[in-house]
Amino acid sequence: MSVNVVTHLNFRGDARAALDFYESVFGGEKAVVTHKDVGDVQNPAEADQVSWGQVAAPNGFRVMAYDVPSHLPWDLGENAFFVSLRGETTEEITEYWTKLSDGATVVQDLGPAQWAPLYGMLKDRFGVTWVVDVVSEYQAS
Repeated sequence: MSVNVVTHLNFRGDARAALDFYESVFGGEKAVVTHKDVGDVQNPAEADQVSWGQVAAPNGFRVMAYDVPSHLPWDLGENAFFVSLRGETTEEITEYWTKLSDGATVVQDLGPAQWAPLYGMLKDRFGVTWVVDVVSEYQAS
């Protein structure tokens, strides 16, 4: 038996754009179900917003997204969570970093760290904070 944990991001009207962006970064396939598709339209202006969406890539990357309807409370918050992206090579991580940086605010430049050959942190154009690094064996001192 196994279990998977998938980051589920909540937005106010930006879920489709975020899924499009993550699909362009990681590849894979995007699936979107709108509020209209599930018969849950309380505000006609939100009918085509995302009730459930996902990007799933062959390399194992998964992210889900949802547009919180205006009748429900929503707050982006500040540092409520980070999405941790870990890869096996510097080339792989550098490629993702370059794509994620488009329109982002860099919090920590991508570079060597005490715990990883490569580490960086950025807040992407949708306000999601990503911590990216190359996996390495921890060496306790």
